[in-house]
Amino acid sequence: MAETITNWFTSTFPFLPKEMILFFVSMIPIVELRGGLIVAPLLHISMGKAILFCIVGNILPIPFILLFIKKILDLMKRWKYTRRCALWLEEKQNSPKADKIKEVEFLGLLLFVGIPLPGTGAWTGALIAALLGVKLKKAVPAILLGLFLATAIMCFITYGIPWVVRLFN
Repeated sequence: MAETITNWFTSTFPFLPKEMILFFVSMIPIVELRGGLIVAPLLHISMGKAILFCIVGNILPIPFILLFIKKILDLMKRWKYTRRCALWLEEKQNSPKADKIKEVEFLGLLLFVGIPLPGTGAWTGALIAALLGVKLKKAVPAILLGLFLATAIMCFITYGIPWVVRLFN
C-alpha cells in the first residue's frame, strides 16, 4: 500500500519535492504520520527530514478538529447524506465505553495516538477528545506526546530495523 501511495503522489504531482509529498501523505486521515514514515524511505528521505515533515503534516489538522468538529457535526446533521454519520458519532460519544475513556483521559489518549495500530492516530485521537469534551490543556499535550511516541516506534520500524538487518548482511 505504501508503494501505491508513493507511486500515485509521484506520478500525479511530479513537480512536488519529495518532502512535500511526505508532508501531504502525513495529513491524510488514517494514513497519517505512520504512513508518512513508511513512505519516507521509499522516497529516499533521511530520517531527520522525515520526522520533521511527517510531524508537521500530521499536527496541522489537529487544532481544526479539536476546535471545530462539533460545529461540523451540527452542519452534517442538517444534510441528509451525512446525517447518519453525524448521529453515529454522537451515539458513540454517549456510549458506556466513553465513560471509561473519560476516566483515563490523558494516558488513554496518549497511548491511543502513540501506539501505531490501524484506526488510531492523531486525527482519531483529536476526534475522540473533542467529542468527549476533553479539555484542550489535557488533549493537546496527550496528542503531541502520543505523536512523538508513534514517531519513535515508526522510526525504529522503518529506519532502525532495516539498518540492523543491513549490519548483519
